[in-house]
Amino acid sequence: MDGDGEEIREGRRRTRHHQWMDRAVAEARAGLSEGGIPVGAVLVEDGRILGRGHNRRVQQGNPVLHAEIDCLQDAGRRGNFRNSVLYSTLMPCYLCAGAAVQFGIPVVVAGESENFAGAREFLESKGVRVIDLHREDCISMMGEFIARHPALWKEDIGEL
Repeated sequence: MDGDGEEIREGRRRTRHHQWMDRAVAEARAGLSEGGIPVGAVLVEDGRILGRGHNRRVQQGNPVLHAEIDCLQDAGRRGNFRNSVLYSTLMPCYLCAGAAVQFGIPVVVAGESENFAGAREFLESKGVRVIDLHREDCISMMGEFIARHPALWKEDIGEL
């Protein structure tokens, strides 16, 4: 492992960020299998998951139950989130970015921002470090969903 938390595995570099993003991808797939929007999130601190969640807007009929919000709700009350990292398969929207800023989460790692640019500039303007992994699995999962369900996607991002 090098100083940036990267480890060498089978002759290639794979960051710890990708390992945690794998967990968020599993959450996104769970949401998709439930008939929902495939966005997943995990909140990590000191090498352990504090919370996990996926977009449940469709399943629960709740317009604010985005993956990141579901994840924070799963994490529960904490004294603070200053040492945590929020992983989301998609660049967070303003609702979810606002929650990250509100709770002082210092790092947000997104699986992709190709299908949705999200609120990266807002997060960075508030001092949050944003990392975009540009993962093909995240890009293709979201892209395929948007192509199949454009109205539902537009509803989710407030453009319907």
